[in-house]
Amino acid sequence: MKVLVLGGCGFIGSHLVDALLGAGHIVRVYDREPERYRPPFKKVDYRFGDFSDTPRLAEALEGVDIVYHLISTTVPSTSNLDPVADVNGNLVNTLKLLQLMHQKSIHKIVYLSSGGTVYGIPDVVPMTENHPLRPICSYGVVKAAIENYLQMYSHLWGLQYVVLRASNPYGERQGHVGVQGVIATFMRKILAEEPIEIWGDGSIVRDFIYVGDLAALGVLAGETDASVVLNAGSGVGQSINQIVSLLSEVSGKQIQPVYKSGRGYDVPQVVLDIALATQTLGWKPSVGLAAGFELTWEWQSLTHQ
Repeated sequence: MKVLVLGGCGFIGSHLVDALLGAGHIVRVYDREPERYRPPFKKVDYRFGDFSDTPRLAEALEGVDIVYHLISTTVPSTSNLDPVADVNGNLVNTLKLLQLMHQKSIHKIVYLSSGGTVYGIPDVVPMTENHPLRPICSYGVVKAAIENYLQMYSHLWGLQYVVLRASNPYGERQGHVGVQGVIATFMRKILAEEPIEIWGDGSIVRDFIYVGDLAALGVLAGETDASVVLNAGSGVGQSINQIVSLLSEVSGKQIQPVYKSGRGYDVPQVVLDIALATQTLGWKPSVGLAAGFELTWEWQSLTHQ
């Protein structure tokens, strides 16, 4: 299978590329710039351009069987600052992508949505895929809108899609500092001997998934004939205070967080029910939180300057 990974040089995308190559697929990547932490692979066809560059994107789509859409121009913490830019950068450009796919008779897409934002404040925990979508940040609103457009294209033109509502991925090559990825951010702060800042009292609960497990699910999603929306998490919740405690164990350092005022768009608790992914694709996470933290800490320590 010849696949195009949009955002394939990023944190999640680079791990997905590894998994796709390991499964024997032919991989093309479209991204703004090369990977930050590794040299390019000779067997990967890299194309570079902005998501909004329709001619370049059209060229990258030539001859592929399936598209993995991992690109996002915003993160939850910044999306509300400029919702118009969020819509233009993500929703409008994704619609252009879907139009190009339709024109080129590409009938399969795997879309990385957000299990942490599309549901909003939960009625029950853990949340199944049938939970109402009530996002409270623009990032989640746009993700939910794209999901609806995928369903529309499926109904009208037979597009096959798998939506992966990912929780909070972490792992090697997550290099963002202070913007997205609480585990990577905290680890970098520890290594730099800088204070860890927590929004609120640390009781917020999140579902963390090791990036290798998410990549493995991505491969299965591309290989199935089903059109389906799947939660992609660990199925287990951890508070931010628990994360700090585990980081203290892994790093061997005492951590005294600095607590700041809570943020209005932070959902109090997000834990995903992953039974449907297991039932549909036979997938289960294989890397527990402690083991995943050890792998991530080792990488962060090696790359810290």
